[in-house]
Amino acid sequence: MLFLNVNDEISDLKEVLLGTAKSSGPIPKPEEAYDPKSLEHILAGTYPREEDMIREMDAFAKVFEKYDVTVHRPEIIENCNQIFSRDIAFVIGQKLILANILPHREEEIDAILHVLDRIAPENIIRPPEEVHIEGGDIMPWNEYIFIGTYSADDYANWITARTNRAAVEFIKALFPEKKIKSFELRKSKNPRENALHLDCCFQPLGNGKAILHKNGFLVEKEYNWLVDFFGADNIFEIDKEEMYQMFSNVFSISPKVVVSEKGFTRLNNWLRSQGFIVEEIPYAEISKQEGLLRCSTLPLIRK
Repeated sequence: MLFLNVNDEISDLKEVLLGTAKSSGPIPKPEEAYDPKSLEHILAGTYPREEDMIREMDAFAKVFEKYDVTVHRPEIIENCNQIFSRDIAFVIGQKLILANILPHREEEIDAILHVLDRIAPENIIRPPEEVHIEGGDIMPWNEYIFIGTYSADDYANWITARTNRAAVEFIKALFPEKKIKSFELRKSKNPRENALHLDCCFQPLGNGKAILHKNGFLVEKEYNWLVDFFGADNIFEIDKEEMYQMFSNVFSISPKVVVSEKGFTRLNNWLRSQGFIVEEIPYAEISKQEGLLRCSTLPLIRK
């Protein structure tokens, strides 16, 4: 049996599901793009090649191996993009919640049944159909659960709106002992303005630190709440271009160890100045699909 345990973003990682880039399929047609950044690269002819994405994910797997983390991988579905495992499920406490994702991505859940079969059935939750939710918008943080959402009336018009108000209420009911704090995210067809998920504009770190991008939040007082919560001196504020490059989508293996993209020079230097060990890997090709390191992982057990 697999005994789940995830209560924050930073505790020592023991087991994780890492996505795969193998057999990720042909370059999508423009009308098949999930997000504006992918569309930008499809139209520009710079969409990432499968062999480059495999190489990047192998580098990530080697970092996990270095820190004795048990890594699970999805079964390979031919011609299916299975990189972003955070989209399909997430763990809070001892519960794994399956995401209600874009309908044509449902088969990605079938590819992790070998992992789900090791979890007690009562600890696997599938939300009702009206609850739209993806793991990139959900962050357990001790007594809190932070949730990115979009609740405007035009929600249905945005393919980039992934977690609705019904999801916030669902998580509140499922975890009544937790404090639920939701944040309205900016949705845009411009990839330099769009916050696809909460982890595209915010990431808590060890040592009481956090990464933030103000423009990712629609409501200034919600952004200010995070500044007050972590303290202005503990925040690394990223600009629009850095948000576009996915600077906030790093991944903590422990309170001291952060995996980051090797090109994030300003961030990585700051992290080291704050006492972190930074494991730099190439991940710039995968970032062209508006996802990065956190998006590629589904933590199952943190000590």
